[in-house]
Amino acid sequence: MGVTGPNEYENNVNNNFYTNYLAKWCIDYALENIQKVQEHYDSDYTRIMNKTKLSKAELEEWKKVADNMYFPYSEKHNVYLQQDGFLDKDLVTVANLDKSQRPINQKWSWDRILRSPYIKQADTLQGFYFFEDHFTTEELERHFDFYEPFTVHESSLSPCVHSIQAAKLGRMEQAYTFYLRTSRLDLDDYNKEVEEGLHITSMAGTWMSIVEGFGGMRVKNDRLSFEPRIPKQWDGYSFKVNFRNQILKVNVAQGSTKFELIGDKELDILVNGKSVTIKPNNLVTV
Repeated sequence: MGVTGPNEYENNVNNNFYTNYLAKWCIDYALENIQKVQEHYDSDYTRIMNKTKLSKAELEEWKKVADNMYFPYSEKHNVYLQQDGFLDKDLVTVANLDKSQRPINQKWSWDRILRSPYIKQADTLQGFYFFEDHFTTEELERHFDFYEPFTVHESSLSPCVHSIQAAKLGRMEQAYTFYLRTSRLDLDDYNKEVEEGLHITSMAGTWMSIVEGFGGMRVKNDRLSFEPRIPKQWDGYSFKVNFRNQILKVNVAQGSTKFELIGDKELDILVNGKSVTIKPNNLVTV
């Protein structure tokens, strides 16, 4: 009750999906690791339980909370709701918002912003970004199509997450548009506030959009995984990743991806779901 989720254009809301989902994950993670300690480090388990005065009864209460966490859901739209009451708003999409009203944080009162459906940055979709493996691609697509049209992207945190998700959905034109938005946020002064300083987050977001979005880099089952894509506007792009004290160079071109490892032991990676072994100082083309 009375929380603020990632969307800074909402506050004091009840049952924010992202907040509740993160709370459930934190509880589940704590319980999982307490169990690991109990199974493998018996003396440490006893020490921790005594020091924290935790009891099995309290841990059972934690599990009950996690297992019964409430996530607002719309059967009509088949999506999790950003928070209780989100559908009570006047759901006018950004495309139908007069451009003279943008950015709304400079044109509207906070009372009007709070009553609007407009989302400053990924909120429900931020949950889908962090917990991508918990949801199907179809679920991501459904939620992306519902929430992005209400997102004004008036935060340096916003375009990069949407670029990554658009790329995952194979929507490279949309992904590239969001990439330009995060990379050129200050260069083009989208939010008309560059005199206040630069957005370090959009600089990090530019890297994320290329590496996680276009490059599709993830860590899956303890291995680096890539699903390389490339905007049609580019001939190629490259980046380096320091993975466990070895440098992996990734060079993506139209039609192929090259991997080169600077290290002393071979590295098994996944490329489009298939296993590829990279040997030190050896170029591999996929």
